[in-house]
Amino acid sequence: MTAHKKHLNYSFYPGCSLHASGREYDISTRAAFKALNVGLKDVPDWFCCGATPAHNVDELLSLSLCAKNLSMAEQVEGDLAVACAACFSRLKTTQHHLKQDDNKRKLVEMAIDGPAPMGKPVKHILEILARDLGLAHLEDSVKKPLMGLKVACYYGCLLTRPPHVPDLDDCEDPSIMEDILRALGAEPVKWSHRMECCGANFTLSRPGVVLKLSGAILESAQLAGAECIMVACPLCHSNLDVRQEDIEDKSSSAYGTPIFYITQLVALALGVSAGKLGFESVIVDPRPLLNKKQLI
Repeated sequence: MTAHKKHLNYSFYPGCSLHASGREYDISTRAAFKALNVGLKDVPDWFCCGATPAHNVDELLSLSLCAKNLSMAEQVEGDLAVACAACFSRLKTTQHHLKQDDNKRKLVEMAIDGPAPMGKPVKHILEILARDLGLAHLEDSVKKPLMGLKVACYYGCLLTRPPHVPDLDDCEDPSIMEDILRALGAEPVKWSHRMECCGANFTLSRPGVVLKLSGAILESAQLAGAECIMVACPLCHSNLDVRQEDIEDKSSSAYGTPIFYITQLVALALGVSAGKLGFESVIVDPRPLLNKKQLI
């Protein structure tokens, strides 16, 4: 059955990774939202949110970078949509701190030479898909159900933590990813490492830590019977995909586990051509699995 069109519009903060190492995430996000008739309009002149390095070095810098981006987002109609889990975390954290601490807010407003508006809701695309658009509408929009595809949903550290900041889902037992997957016709597996750290930004400074932590995630997904892992963070994708061969060499294991961005699977289920979703750009090629499942 063809879904009735919903007209939703959002301002969009893509962030640095989606224009570089996570380009497939950007491409598939725009493709999925276009297929759902959801408008995305980029925040004008957006720049880096500071991600992990800034708040580890200088809190005022970190808060100011995000506050300025939030200020520029006021120029675009609609709630602020964010795809990257790290960007989502930093923007939500900034809103939280500046609402709670007048002194920090005043310092930030001096730094950015203007007000720090805190009223625009910041929403991860998971929330937009599952709640604003709605699971029933999403399911009704599916043209190519992902039947038989067993997926490990990987939340990582930032999407639901700390519990009082993201306000996305239950911080200990979230289900928003699994709910979306079921609407697409896929089968989410139960597994132990869906909220464990992958090593995040240690990928350059302490790669041994990344190999150990990400290796445990891949092993857990494999033991649970998952055929692939779905993520909503470019850092997580990089550690699990780019580092997978190194992990296999170090652990003498064989995984070959494709790592999907959530919007790649959403767009595929909505009928977007696989050739437009960046599958050829990742290290672990997912196309053999998708061919086996007759999804491409």
